[in-house]
Amino acid sequence: MSNRHDTTEGSVMRERTPRLSHSSTEKPSIALRGTLRRWLRAQAKRLGWGSLAILFAVEGCAMQPAAQGSSGNSVPWIQFWNSYQVKFIDPQGRVIDWDDGGITTSEGQSYALFFALVANNPQLFQKILTWTQDNLAQGSLAAHLPAWRWGERPNKTWGVLDGNSAADADLWIAYTLIQAGRLWGRDSYTALGTLLAKRIAQKEVVTLPGAGPMLLPGKHGFRVAANTYIFNPSYLPLPVVEGLAHALPHGPWRAMATHLPTFIKAVSPHGFAPDWVAYSAQQGYHVAPQGPNASYNAIRVYLWAGMSNLNTPGAQRILDQVSGMANYLQSHLLPPVSENWVTGAPTGVGPAGFSAALIPYLMQKGMKPALRNQWLRLTADQDQASGLYGKTPHYYDQNLALFALGWVYHTIRFGRDGELRPAWSDREMMK
Repeated sequence: MSNRHDTTEGSVMRERTPRLSHSSTEKPSIALRGTLRRWLRAQAKRLGWGSLAILFAVEGCAMQPAAQGSSGNSVPWIQFWNSYQVKFIDPQGRVIDWDDGGITTSEGQSYALFFALVANNPQLFQKILTWTQDNLAQGSLAAHLPAWRWGERPNKTWGVLDGNSAADADLWIAYTLIQAGRLWGRDSYTALGTLLAKRIAQKEVVTLPGAGPMLLPGKHGFRVAANTYIFNPSYLPLPVVEGLAHALPHGPWRAMATHLPTFIKAVSPHGFAPDWVAYSAQQGYHVAPQGPNASYNAIRVYLWAGMSNLNTPGAQRILDQVSGMANYLQSHLLPPVSENWVTGAPTGVGPAGFSAALIPYLMQKGMKPALRNQWLRLTADQDQASGLYGKTPHYYDQNLALFALGWVYHTIRFGRDGELRPAWSDREMMK
């Protein structure tokens, strides 16, 4: 997971540090391309991040956002996904976060499971699922929520490091299994996803007076007082919640999807979604013990808002309610690495993955100059040798980009009811 789990159960909250690489975009002339790239890189290193303005000005006249006008072309995304597998997925189907000592998280497994479905790769899908069940869920996702963190223990053995669950990963796994069952005609996947969703409802959902059911970030540690809970807005992608509501109408998902726009509005007073937020009946939504930061978790709120089908009830409201980032990018080249969601004050410069995550959001908002800047930055940060983003590609950046570029290239689409419409499915063409 990104900078989490911070719970009373002893889990460790890990902050990621942005690592920004300075490289150039491509010019049409092959003869000049290498020379210009070296010059731009040298200028960027010498002058610092302010030199990005120079890079964009020089390159902008020849550079167009690669994905505009290329709907339905899945090849770039498939190539990116293949590069991701080489770097981050081992032959067993385990996703490895090299930035954190080679650990595996349920988040990584859930995302890879989803991308394997998007890529129409049943063999890889099953491999990822089997490893997840065997190593994180005591052999059965039907009977156990997966542990969120697995890796090398102090005694040099490998196994579960933290048995707490991560509700967003659980939600993605349940949703993906149900969609795989539908798209591939596999009743066993549908059944497993349904049982997992019911277990999530039992273990990770709390009913708030006046608000209805809400998703706790995990099964332990997020009820910090008798009537005070901790929530994470990025754990609730509208398409996923809507998809579960459509597939399982008797669960808590319909009420959760209906309430989601109101929740996002309440926790985003300046248009910036928080990483973590506390709630009590007495105080309403307020600063969580983790502080008022909005960063590596919150960036996904904009990503999910941008990827949502705007015909889904509440989708346009959510997009409108997180306009703080759009307002910031009216006058800044790149997104901040964090914001104070209470005051709206931004800090620093986010990594390449943040720029990628904001591309669908900016496209939905029609913000062409800001969109162009993120495309230029993403192109500049792509390593041609690895096919990944950054000279040292970081796990989380790549995952943000896989979601965002999947949407841009129409490889990933969601229907009004939250159903997945991958490019290989005829349903993707049914608007």
